[in-house]
Amino acid sequence: MMLTTKFSSARLTLIAVSVAAMLGASLAHAENPGRGATAEFEKNYLTFIIDHHYSALRMTELASGTDVKRDAALHNLEEGTSPTPKTSATPAKAHSDKIKSMARQANRMQREEILTAQRMLLEFYAVTHAPELPKEAQSLIQILEQAPPGSRFDRTFLKTFSDHHYAALQPSQDCRVKSDISHDSLIHYCEGIVENQTRDINEMRKDLCSDFSDCDFQPGAARRQH
Repeated sequence: MMLTTKFSSARLTLIAVSVAAMLGASLAHAENPGRGATAEFEKNYLTFIIDHHYSALRMTELASGTDVKRDAALHNLEEGTSPTPKTSATPAKAHSDKIKSMARQANRMQREEILTAQRMLLEFYAVTHAPELPKEAQSLIQILEQAPPGSRFDRTFLKTFSDHHYAALQPSQDCRVKSDISHDSLIHYCEGIVENQTRDINEMRKDLCSDFSDCDFQPGAARRQH
């Protein structure tokens, strides 16, 4: 299945309208943009995390399956649990109900965090960014697309999604100390990513140990064979 690297223009318009609506009255009280190297870091980080979270959507859709209609309190209702743009509806490949539930929750969180990062990028710097699928993420998605459904997929997903989460930790740690000192909303956002993704990784490591006797897994190993 070929994945698009950008949202369709129609959905981009919907997201732009959604972000603008969220800003609304808050623009009058917006935090000031960063300066110099700080501003450059923030723009690069927000662009990175939007793309990073976007790649998680397809990964979690493959695990949990997708619905025609999304049941989520998001500004763009068409984006609920429906497939990522330019992909087809997908049956769940995971066997474990726990993994399916975790994937659904992660999907919703990543979508909300994409909207939050887009809002901050627009609010701080008047910049809009349409999510793109990084090359490395395409490789992780292909691993999951090729994995057979069932318990083998479960094990592959736990490792692959841990690797995906791990890739956001260092940039988000940097964000905690390199963002503009007055940008409390961004610093809080980055702290949340570090805390949530670390917790998720360790939960997946526990599942690998208890369910697959794979107790020596370390996320982030290059070119790992699943």
